[in-house]
Amino acid sequence: MSNYFETLNPKIKEYFNILSDEIPEFLYDYIDTPEMQKQSGINVACGIYYSKLYDVTWFSSLDHSIAVALIIWNFTKDKKQTLAGLFHDIATPSFKHCIDFLNKDYEKQESTEELTTEILKKSKKIMKLLERDNIKLEEIDNYHIYPIADNETPRLASDRLEYTLSNGLGTVAKIWDLEDVKEIYDNIEVQKNEDGLLELGFKDKKIAEKFVHAMSKLSSLYIRPETKFSMQFIADSLKKMSEKNLISIKDLYNLSEKEIINKIENCKLGNISKCFKLWENATNVYESDEKVNNKYCVNIDKIKIRYINPLVKNNGKYVRIKDVSNEAKNDIEKALNFKTKKYVYMNFDF
Repeated sequence: MSNYFETLNPKIKEYFNILSDEIPEFLYDYIDTPEMQKQSGINVACGIYYSKLYDVTWFSSLDHSIAVALIIWNFTKDKKQTLAGLFHDIATPSFKHCIDFLNKDYEKQESTEELTTEILKKSKKIMKLLERDNIKLEEIDNYHIYPIADNETPRLASDRLEYTLSNGLGTVAKIWDLEDVKEIYDNIEVQKNEDGLLELGFKDKKIAEKFVHAMSKLSSLYIRPETKFSMQFIADSLKKMSEKNLISIKDLYNLSEKEIINKIENCKLGNISKCFKLWENATNVYESDEKVNNKYCVNIDKIKIRYINPLVKNNGKYVRIKDVSNEAKNDIEKALNFKTKKYVYMNFDF
């Protein structure tokens, strides 16, 4: 058995048990590879875990990847799709989508995914395991080819389902408990969408409405002022450290977030360390419709909006919940129309 499961947080273990009543034996060896274990030092919340601006719980990129794999296994019992889900974030660097901010990829937030194949190919252990299991690299290096694993927004797939469930358990906000998660999860089945493709959908309208209502709350939290500010600030801190040759791009893929934060906190050049500590201990940010001079002031207008309009069974047909529920329609429109002021800042000059 993987050492990972022996030391697993009891709440996460219970959550995993909801997602799948079994952990398939073949997963253990893949989870124990260095490339997957590296993900245990990355928090899924893109760095916000490290500031007092938030009250969030720890959930690693490895936790998320395993949870996605378990959802796929639960609904497909397909080894290749399950592994594609397990590996979908293997190219994720420390601070996750903050690196997309560093790369100016605010809208799609996919700038690191192209490294997935390269990382898998270079892993002798993973390639040996794939050979053992008679699986080709191209069958598991792109989870986008499996609609149960991933699909286009706003459809529901395993990745989008997982981060909504875990984020609502406290990774981003405490919206529901494990009983709520089980109620929602047990109501999901594989359905066929308007394009004839397989997609996860709900059996019951009321449960779908409950899910969409929570999703709407999370959607606004993903782009609230504190989050936009923090992600850009982390990106800019890493950029400054990189420009001074104190952190390399390679470090973002080889070091844990805590190791990188230690480098930033102990930086002796300029005011990088001072400003970072101010952010760590901050309890609020400030908003403005106008740019504020002589302050670290962030403006991010075009940012990815994460929302879901799932299928639901209605009168024997599979339809979008937005088309049959005014409650869900209002929640989705609320998510899509959420606005903040143009600028967000803190009282320091970075």
